[in-house]
Amino acid sequence: MADVFKVLGDPTRLRILRVLMNQEVCVRDIADELGMGQSAVSHQLRILRDARLVQFRRDGKTVYYSLADAHVFTLLDVGLEHVAE
Repeated sequence: MADVFKVLGDPTRLRILRVLMNQEVCVRDIADELGMGQSAVSHQLRILRDARLVQFRRDGKTVYYSLADAHVFTLLDVGLEHVAE
């Protein structure tokens, strides 16, 4: 569990997860949304994938990412709500 929170402790990864909260998104669109390079986004997504926080699917050469499951959404949602209070 500590490993998951360590992964979530990175601001860039949290920004990526927020982009993924509402929809499946390709790497290029995540990079554009966050003003980052695709390779930097891909590196962070690999860490998120290894922590089982995101999942992916391929459509030709395009890779789409989404949150791994409803538990990840809930974890992020509760965390964001807590910070907003």
